[in-house]
Amino acid sequence: MRRLFPVTDETAAPAPHGAPGTRTADRDADPMTDRMTDRGTDRGTDREWGLDELAEAYAYPVGPSGCAGPEPWLRANMVSTLDGAAQHDGRSQPISGAADMRIFGTLRGLADVVVVGAETVRREGYRPARAREDFAGLRRAAGQGPAPAIAVVSAGLDLDFSLPLFTSPLLPTLVLTGAAAAPGRIAAAERSGARVVIAGDGAGVDPARAVRALAGLGMHRLLTEGGPRLLGQLVAADVLDELCLTVSPVLTAGDAQRIAGGPPVAVPSRFELTSLLEEAGFLFSRYRRSRRT
Repeated sequence: MRRLFPVTDETAAPAPHGAPGTRTADRDADPMTDRMTDRGTDRGTDREWGLDELAEAYAYPVGPSGCAGPEPWLRANMVSTLDGAAQHDGRSQPISGAADMRIFGTLRGLADVVVVGAETVRREGYRPARAREDFAGLRRAAGQGPAPAIAVVSAGLDLDFSLPLFTSPLLPTLVLTGAAAAPGRIAAAERSGARVVIAGDGAGVDPARAVRALAGLGMHRLLTEGGPRLLGQLVAADVLDELCLTVSPVLTAGDAQRIAGGPPVAVPSRFELTSLLEEAGFLFSRYRRSRRT
């Protein structure tokens, strides 16, 4: 079964003509809209979500000028099992699937920068983001480079700077750290070709300051892929604008982490559901921060 349960979204960015995510001028003739309104039929059964449809469904909000911003927009992309596990055997890959990986690639294809915690870099074997022909036209039209930069959040800089993530990315990898980071480790990062960005006065990184620093470098479409500790810090700092959550149709039991870790917030953050897709038993939800009154 393959369905899209839509929620009206006046702020989604229209894609340029001919690029992934194209919208037609005539709403009644728009095949994406047609599927939304006729979701009770089986026309979409047994056909996977295409990249153009996903690029439309996950388009970043736009500012008054028609470009991303002027404020940065931070979205998270996470996966969870039915019983709330964000990992299995320490990694997210075992609970993912083909459809989830297409959305993973789509969100990267739309982002200026991918923000990730140092522990996730170590566990998941992160490599540089690659240029994808499917998104080349869309990225050019948005004024973006061929691929997003990777920004690694690390207080201690306990990273292997000989890895391709640092030595051979399409765009220099950013390392977000605090002012109290060891000078020797900062020098090692810079020798590898990484760009060190100070985003905290002490040993750690201030999430709000990190978001501002990336925006100051012209990166307004922000995507974080975790891990749970980093996402918990972003939630606690109240800087997360959107959560894209994949619910995987598996049960794992055990004591795996949830998608966000760390101490609880004093007042729970409220988010609104903006879209829900289904494919092969996976649910792909998109939540935005509730409007404050």
